[in-house]
Amino acid sequence: MTPQGIPDPQAGAAVKAADRAHVFHSWSAQGLIDPLAVAGAEGSYFWDYDGNRYLDFTSGLVFTNIGYQHPKVVAAIQEQAATMTTFAPAFAVEARSEAARLIAERTPGDLDKIFFTNGGAEAVENATRMARLHTGRHKVMSAYRSYHGGTNTAINLTGDPRRWASDSGSAGVVRFWAPFLYRSPFHATTEAEESARALKHLEDTIAFEGPATIAAIILESVPGTAGIMTPPPGYLPGVREICDRYGIVLILDEVMAGFGRTGKWFACEHYDVVPDLMTFAKGVNSGYVPLGGVAISGRIAETFEHRPFPGGLTYSGHPLACAAAVATINVMAEEGIVEQAAHIGATVLEPGLRELAERHPSVGEVRGTGVFWALELVRSKETREPLVPYNASGADNAPMAAFGAACKKNGLWPFINMNRTHVVPPCNITEAEAKEGLAVLDEALTVADEHTV
Repeated sequence: MTPQGIPDPQAGAAVKAADRAHVFHSWSAQGLIDPLAVAGAEGSYFWDYDGNRYLDFTSGLVFTNIGYQHPKVVAAIQEQAATMTTFAPAFAVEARSEAARLIAERTPGDLDKIFFTNGGAEAVENATRMARLHTGRHKVMSAYRSYHGGTNTAINLTGDPRRWASDSGSAGVVRFWAPFLYRSPFHATTEAEESARALKHLEDTIAFEGPATIAAIILESVPGTAGIMTPPPGYLPGVREICDRYGIVLILDEVMAGFGRTGKWFACEHYDVVPDLMTFAKGVNSGYVPLGGVAISGRIAETFEHRPFPGGLTYSGHPLACAAAVATINVMAEEGIVEQAAHIGATVLEPGLRELAERHPSVGEVRGTGVFWALELVRSKETREPLVPYNASGADNAPMAAFGAACKKNGLWPFINMNRTHVVPPCNITEAEAKEGLAVLDEALTVADEHTV
């Protein structure tokens, strides 16, 4: 890691050359990308080999919930590596046992059994398998405007364009519209209407698909990449009631929203809803070592008490990853990081973002909670036409590309997806850092304003 403020362009050029020669990047046309060579990172910042420093408003891919290089977590990984670098998943290992205990201690309800995976997509794969085996049914219902991962089942459950190229069309997936008042598919005008009509639509879809054929409904507690649409009051409890009535397993995907991101340990706590299965990853150890998992209710765990669960991974509950999780969860508790996320959201990000929306014609809506926010950028506040078309690329995406370039020019690395910019910094970002980021967004939004009508 090159020390901050000490440029080394030659080293950066070598890193870039090796990347371009040999690294195949995800979700990309390989010849059209220009990855930044990163020299180091600490806290809420990272820097390149030319000495440019960036405030990270993406938390990596919304996973560095405690920031980069937290010394206590780094030390825990080093200590675990010296003690036991790896061990097969069939054994009881201290780091794995303690990580599971700490997670189960914080999950709601009776989600007390933890199945470890290497990441969020594998968590969704295994949660879906558990639900199908538990119910003896095959169909799984998922929402449009969702993201559940890039593996086979997870990508078929996903409701954004990244699914299209791999969509098998017959994988037992049934899609429905979840609530999103700003762009309501139900012609609703209030949150209460949106919630009621979305629940009616869901129940109608279940009726026509056949309740006895549906194993599970999977929802992100708060959808992440698709737009951070916080569900209206009553919606998640309503889904829980529908699932209970028809014997359908409720899977809540907390891969992005969990571990402090929304100002609570898990986003479903905002709605007093306990799922049957809950997937997690990312923030469980701030992404320091790949780790994900499924938190399992007693009812579903009982299904596999005397019947083998037909699934497993070589690196399930990897000691290095679990040691990082133990340290991360303890750091979050000791340093009040969940509370910090709630505080920063309520006192800095929400008022600051709403003030930007008042002054910038390109900001159609501000939504979120904790350190989990989205700005919906539009060509017109009146018509709500998105600043760029759905799934835009090339010249069609020029306004958002210009906005992103303006952010980076002034030292802010933004999270941009379609016509939105998401504000998702580390959960322990300071007030000064958050205000620094808002100031850069303010200037960059003047570029987006140029494309309004």
